[in-house]
Amino acid sequence: MNPIHSAPSLQPRPTLRIFRIAFAACAVLLPATPAAAADGPAAPRPAYDCMIEARQSIAVRSPVEGVIESILVRRGEGVKKGTLLATLSSGPERAALELARSRAGMVGELKSAEARVELTRKKWERAAELQKKNFVSANARDEAEAEYRLATEQLRAASENRQLAELDVARAREVLAQRSLRSPVDGVVVDVMLRPGELMSSNQKDPIMKLVEIDPLNVELVLPVSQYGRVKVGQLAEVRPEEPVGGRHRARVEVVDPTMDAASGTFGVRLRLANPGNRIPAGVKCRAQF
Repeated sequence: MNPIHSAPSLQPRPTLRIFRIAFAACAVLLPATPAAAADGPAAPRPAYDCMIEARQSIAVRSPVEGVIESILVRRGEGVKKGTLLATLSSGPERAALELARSRAGMVGELKSAEARVELTRKKWERAAELQKKNFVSANARDEAEAEYRLATEQLRAASENRQLAELDVARAREVLAQRSLRSPVDGVVVDVMLRPGELMSSNQKDPIMKLVEIDPLNVELVLPVSQYGRVKVGQLAEVRPEEPVGGRHRARVEVVDPTMDAASGTFGVRLRLANPGNRIPAGVKCRAQF
C-alpha cells in the first residue's frame, strides 16, 4: 500500500479569488443593461469566464525511509492506477520475507506433535483397559491420561505457531510492498523530483514525483449572486476552451458553494468535464454557458 499525499482540489482556490476580483471590477465599470421588451427576442444566454484545472494533484512520497533504487516513469508519461512508479532498495525486506516463508513451510514440529498425540492416546486407552482388569493401578491410568492431555496441548501450540508463521509471511510481504510505489489514479507524470541513489526520508521536503489526474477535469468559475438557486448540482453546461484548444464540450455541475463572497457578490461553482484521451490540457481558460 502506498501512502501517497494527494491534494484534491476540493477547497477554494486562488483561481476563484481572481475571478471574484475581476467580476467585481466589471460590475462597477459596465453600465446597467435596459430590460428587454416583453415582446422582443429572447436575450442570449450569458457566458462566464472559467478555468479548466486538473482533477487533483498528487505528491508521490514513500511511507518508509530508503534509498531510491529505480524510477520507472518519465515526465509527461501517462500512467494507469496501480502502475509501478518507483522502487526503494529492499534487500533486507526480501530476505525477511524469504525467512518468514521458510518458517511457515516447516511442518516438523506439527507432525511430531500429531504423532505424540496419537501415541499417548493409545497408551491412555490401554492403561484404562488394564486398570479395569486390575492389572495396573489407577495412578498409572491417570498418568497416561495426563500425558495424552499434555500432548494435545503441545499439538495446539504447534498449530498456533504455524498460524503465527503464516501471519509473519503476510507482514513481511506488506513491509516489502511499501518499498514499491504505485500510482493511485489514472494520470500524467508532471515532474520527477528525485533520482535513483538519492535518499527518501519522511521529513524530506520534495516528493519523489508529482502526478495530476486530468480525466475528468475540474472547471472552476464564479457566478453573480443573481444566479444562486438557478444553477444546481447535476445541471449541464457548455464549456468552450480558448484557442488553440477550442471546441464545445458538455460538463456537469458538481459543486455549488453554499457560501457567498460578500465583497464581490459572487459564489463559486465547479463543473466536472470528461476528458477521454486527455485531449484537453489543464490550465486553460474557458467560457461557460448554462
